[in-house]
Amino acid sequence: MTGVAGVKPGTRGRLRPVWEEEPTKAGLASKGVVLVLICLAVLFPLWVVVVTSLSSVKTITEAGGLVVIPRGVTFIAYQELLGGGQVTRATLVSICVTVVGTLFSMTVSIMCAYGLSRPGSVLHRPLLLTMLATMFFGAGLIPTYLVVQGLGLTDSYLALILPSALNVFNILVLRAFFMSTAQELIESARIDGAGDVRILWQIVMPLSRAVIAVITLFYAVGYWSAWFNASIYISDPKMLPLQNVMNQLVLKQERPTGLAQVINTGHLSPLAIQMAVMVLALIPVAVLSPFVQKHFKEGMLTGAVKG
Repeated sequence: MTGVAGVKPGTRGRLRPVWEEEPTKAGLASKGVVLVLICLAVLFPLWVVVVTSLSSVKTITEAGGLVVIPRGVTFIAYQELLGGGQVTRATLVSICVTVVGTLFSMTVSIMCAYGLSRPGSVLHRPLLLTMLATMFFGAGLIPTYLVVQGLGLTDSYLALILPSALNVFNILVLRAFFMSTAQELIESARIDGAGDVRILWQIVMPLSRAVIAVITLFYAVGYWSAWFNASIYISDPKMLPLQNVMNQLVLKQERPTGLAQVINTGHLSPLAIQMAVMVLALIPVAVLSPFVQKHFKEGMLTGAVKG
């Protein structure tokens, strides 16, 4: 017999399920070991990339390729890459496209999300349904390319921004968060004579800093990591962003412009150049992520649940 429905004999009245019980010391230790192994699995490739980029030609030759244990540090690969050649120009292109694209995308997304969060806005439901439809049905690559070409955007930096300027999922997350703003605050501001622009700027956005930080990171990482648009819309090598140059160096084994001579003389290893370019591509994301991480859980979960 059981004293309480669903409780097995011998449990002494325990009502909580197994997964809500206090973890044992063995369980905590096993979780710690698993987490350490996962961290090592993630950090080890990054360690190898960084160490190889800082190794000399002799060290890379003796290691037979990728270097795991450092034997001296040299910054010649970074000095040559940032000395004004193709990689330097590509890095500046990526930085400018990321900054301008993120500002444009966030401005349009915030205004669109705020408009869709107001039930009485013009064409509220048709616009929302149209945007939702684009998440399931796309025009395809060829129509998109023809539109970009027809607008005269090929071989221009706008082709790296406009085709991917808006993300419907990001707009819906912002909309859900804006809808959770206390209506009493908005109504009080309207009574005091504030318009929609002032309400958005002084009330809604300050209360939505967490979700705005997260969506900003999403857009910034998307622009920084994008390479597909440049591969089909840009034909001038001088206009290529860093990701496309990295693709040429790592996958196609091409040598960057201006570094062929120093590589041929044996003062610089092509593998060190490849690894250094990968490190340069990882630095912005690695630097920005910790500052936004504290807002990630609050921004995504609150925006998703309250919507």
